[in-house]
Amino acid sequence: MNLYLGLVHYPVYNKHGETIASAITTLDLHDLARLSATYGLRRFYVITPLEDQQELAQRVIRHWTEGYGAAYNRDRKEAMQGIAVVPSLEDAVAEVQATEGEPPYLMATDASRYEEKEIDARSARGILESGRAGILLLGTAWGLHRLVLERCDAVLEPIEGIGPYNHLSVRTAAAILLDRLVVRC
Repeated sequence: MNLYLGLVHYPVYNKHGETIASAITTLDLHDLARLSATYGLRRFYVITPLEDQQELAQRVIRHWTEGYGAAYNRDRKEAMQGIAVVPSLEDAVAEVQATEGEPPYLMATDASRYEEKEIDARSARGILESGRAGILLLGTAWGLHRLVLERCDAVLEPIEGIGPYNHLSVRTAAAILLDRLVVRC
């Protein structure tokens, strides 16, 4: 399966519904890299236009792939080698298209319903199993900007628990969605 992961830091919303660029967290880098390696993803894109945030991510990646961390934890090195830091979604899409020879199928996730493009995980998995490359896009802060959702081919149905509370961490949502997309139940 030619599946990629994209963690979008811009454009996203803050809690007031304003468009922002969110900060990178090193916990997201570590956990999503390990998740991507575990599920056999082709690459994990960290998407931010902020140069200081790009440098932070690169510094963490270098520590675990070239620095002391590379010798200290070989498993972490393997996972961190799968990260690419890019300034925009367009850059991630262009890289995947160059690798795969066709534009990727863009899937996003959102805690709210986006019925115009909503698709369940089983249907999305069928598209990926047909040989089409795809990028699963996750938002940071308070979620992906509507412009990103509109650019996508599909928006996965929200993860629903048993109650009204619906505010999972991006790492938790990624794990649930990747398991649904990659593992046949």
